[in-house]
Amino acid sequence: MDELRQIPLHALHAEHGAKFGPFAGYRMPIQYAAGLKAEHLHAREQAGLFDVSHMGQLRIRAVDERPATLYAQLEAALPVDFDGWADGVQRYSLLLNERGGIEDDLMLVHRVDGAQAEVHMVVNAGNRDADLALLRARCPKLRIEWIDAALVALQGPSAEAALAALDPAAVSMRFMQAATLRLLGAACFTTRSGYTGEDGYEISLPLTHAEAIVRRLLANPAVRLAGLGARDTLRLEAGLPLHGSDIDADTTPVESGLAFAIPKSRRSGAKAGGFPGADTIVAQLAEGTPRRLVGLVSHEQVPIRAHAAIVAPDDRVVGEVTSGTVSPSLGHPVMLARIERGALDDAVRAPLRGVVRDRRPGVMPTPLPFVAKRYKR
Repeated sequence: MDELRQIPLHALHAEHGAKFGPFAGYRMPIQYAAGLKAEHLHAREQAGLFDVSHMGQLRIRAVDERPATLYAQLEAALPVDFDGWADGVQRYSLLLNERGGIEDDLMLVHRVDGAQAEVHMVVNAGNRDADLALLRARCPKLRIEWIDAALVALQGPSAEAALAALDPAAVSMRFMQAATLRLLGAACFTTRSGYTGEDGYEISLPLTHAEAIVRRLLANPAVRLAGLGARDTLRLEAGLPLHGSDIDADTTPVESGLAFAIPKSRRSGAKAGGFPGADTIVAQLAEGTPRRLVGLVSHEQVPIRAHAAIVAPDDRVVGEVTSGTVSPSLGHPVMLARIERGALDDAVRAPLRGVVRDRRPGVMPTPLPFVAKRYKR
């Protein structure tokens, strides 16, 4: 019996020749007839339209309707600080456990209307039910509800013009800003963001208008459907970690290059600590960690995939690839890998190698991202 959930626009994707596969409990479009590489390059050159309706969208408000209650509860549950957080600004945050491990990574928008305040949150598909349960347990004074809507990501250098053709207000938005756009008469909550490294938008579509809006966007010759396969290679080129692959409940923000998600005000001062895992994270910020998530490249034409071991010259295992692909943009292998700090310090003198069956292609640590991000700031 097929227990996979189906996204609202499944029939539209089937009509366009999508190849579906299971992902996080959903039947998702993985790629289309043109293939992953073509979809990837089209998003880099023009605009790809990704259906990410499997992601969880949450609306969070205080039961007593007081903003102070909303802020206090979320600041105890997450490493966030609402002081100075303006209306309509999106931020990246983390749902942490008591060990400092990453239960999920999140996108939050603070929305204020007069004396009312709410937070719009997007969570990863595979964690959506666990996230909701954990947030409700930690925040008993909040009303946390699913938003029943489709979610699409329009990504690439032509995204702005394509969306502005439906609502010119899209042009004035900047990276990590949110606004409600009017698309074919429907109010659509939109953020200027996405997980590809390209400029673009994530658009929450009312179910009554979702298909019509997507069809209108696809009528633009610059916009083509793209599947989760291309979204994965794009985010890897941008050096963006994927929960469940590069980060998880046993890895911390500090060892994963995500310390920026811990505001300075939660590290020291009046608001320091007070969130799950704070003691571990503050200690790691001061002392460092024994391993780090880093970018690696290889110029040997041997694909190095997730779970491949990374070894020192003496064949001692010093790390593991968490995500790897042959970059469609660059034409050579790129990887995220978790490596022992000492091996990274010695990498110039003692080059690292990947283990691919009986081969040992050389790999080199490199700054992230592999491909420059092109956000509109």
